[in-house]
Amino acid sequence: MTVLNTPLNGQMSKAEIGDWVSALLQDMFELDAAAITPEANLYTDLDIDSIDAVDIVVKLNQTTGKRIQPEVFRSVRTVGDVVEVLAVLLQE
Repeated sequence: MTVLNTPLNGQMSKAEIGDWVSALLQDMFELDAAAITPEANLYTDLDIDSIDAVDIVVKLNQTTGKRIQPEVFRSVRTVGDVVEVLAVLLQE
């Protein structure tokens, strides 16, 4: 069973959420796992563009069943930021 098959929930640690986000980015964009670190900038380090960012938000909304506010995701720059946003969202 892959990490992506694990349902996201409020009981997950940030490390588990980070592993899930890493697997998602690898799956969606065929990125090298070694490049996906908490400090990796989505745009400059991982070459994710604004359309890709929208795709990520849509996938996260579908997966969590919750809605990430666009203004919240606009502040996201790094993989760690994605993990933080998800951790807060899952606690709601």
